[in-house]
Amino acid sequence: MGFLTLSGGIRMPLVGVGTFMLSPDEAQASVLSAFAAGCRLVDTANAYMNEKAVGRAVRTSGINREEIFVESKLWPSFYEQPDGVERTMARLGLDYLDLLLLHHPAGNYPAGYTQLEAAVRSGRVRAIGLSNFDIPEIRELLRRCRIRPSVIQAELHPYCQRWELADFLRSEGIVLQAWYPLGHGDPGLLSEPVFRELAAKYGKTPAQIILRWHVDAGHALVAGSRDPVHLREDQNIFDFTLSRPDMAEIRKLDRGRSYFNTTRSMLNSYAAFVPPVSEQK
Repeated sequence: MGFLTLSGGIRMPLVGVGTFMLSPDEAQASVLSAFAAGCRLVDTANAYMNEKAVGRAVRTSGINREEIFVESKLWPSFYEQPDGVERTMARLGLDYLDLLLLHHPAGNYPAGYTQLEAAVRSGRVRAIGLSNFDIPEIRELLRRCRIRPSVIQAELHPYCQRWELADFLRSEGIVLQAWYPLGHGDPGLLSEPVFRELAAKYGKTPAQIILRWHVDAGHALVAGSRDPVHLREDQNIFDFTLSRPDMAEIRKLDRGRSYFNTTRSMLNSYAAFVPPVSEQK
């Protein structure tokens, strides 16, 4: 298992398990399978409506809480609710969160970021960051904030490599964490000839080659799956590194292709929508 160090000396695992689009039962089973495979980072969100299940997995895993890195994301309609962080933590059933992000640059996100800063000062949250924010919005918050974001989550995979964002965050000392690291499971991406060739060269699967590309490019990542075999494979990427020529070949695949495109009207709807989180099981 690989780690990186966030600002403040906080250690974060490079590879985590994501729970997007998983039901509570699926999320709990997936997280426990990932833990059994050696994973120690789990990512959830208010909008996934499985925070309670993720918290149960953490509490019943038999692993010391200090060994598990738990991150969640505050939904835009909660940015102005003074108890948004407390409700998130209550659903998770945890005394503290390792990382809390604003989910989208929608609604009153400066107010949401102020909530995150207050949570750090109170000791309820160890590190904070942003998800799906672009460079102009990140710059704006960097000018305003008192506690700098430690992590930025973004869609990132070989078809959408986001080098401008990666270079900017590196210059600011902020970690880039990829979601959809396998391109939303696109079979076209996984079957690219370069990944088949490198899989044969290194004795790995195409998915493992892509995940190792993320690590060698300096990204952290969260990868979700319902399959325990895939979850084990996701963790088994730390016994090799890709050569510079191999990395250069993968860079040629960049198409700027996103599987999740937001519009202004979508962001406005995110700000208005209130996830029925009270109905979580």
